[in-house]
Amino acid sequence: MLISELAVPGAFRFEPRQILDERGSFFEALRTEELSRAVGTAFAARQINFSVSRRNTLRGIHSVTVPPGQAKYVTCVRGALRDIVVDLRLGSPTYGAYDVNLLTPEQGTCVYVPEGVGHGFLTLTDDATICYVLSSAHVPGTQVDINPFDPDLALPWGYTEPPMVSKKDATAPTAAEAAKAGLLTAWQPVS
Repeated sequence: MLISELAVPGAFRFEPRQILDERGSFFEALRTEELSRAVGTAFAARQINFSVSRRNTLRGIHSVTVPPGQAKYVTCVRGALRDIVVDLRLGSPTYGAYDVNLLTPEQGTCVYVPEGVGHGFLTLTDDATICYVLSSAHVPGTQVDINPFDPDLALPWGYTEPPMVSKKDATAPTAAEAAKAGLLTAWQPVS
């Protein structure tokens, strides 16, 4: 597996080595010891979620308060999506930095999103399906939602027509408002 750190420190892209033959392809999507070695901390799956969305649906930006914290390992299992991670950790030298990845099942690329980093995506096809492998189970009241159109973040969603967005995401606070409300995680340098 080819592993590369993204523009957001602690976030990684995992590109599998595919075995191709006349039947199709095979690849490993997740090997937790490789993930743990790359990110420098143990990763154990505690919950797995899927979301299925129509074309031009924008979901995010989402994170989880620390504690409890929640890292994510995400991949597209059907269709295609533009995936964005954004550094929301207060005091981070790259606060506001983001990275954009195209995720498709054919590529098998996965993205690791560390605790405190925001995540969202725009679907490029109908029935686009994303799989989230999570380091912790959902705890009600701990989700942090940031408005995906926050002008200070200026995330490059790349849509050609206004996307479908939930009311919750469309009315979410900006990153600055979330910081003022004490919702964002403090940067913890890796030692």
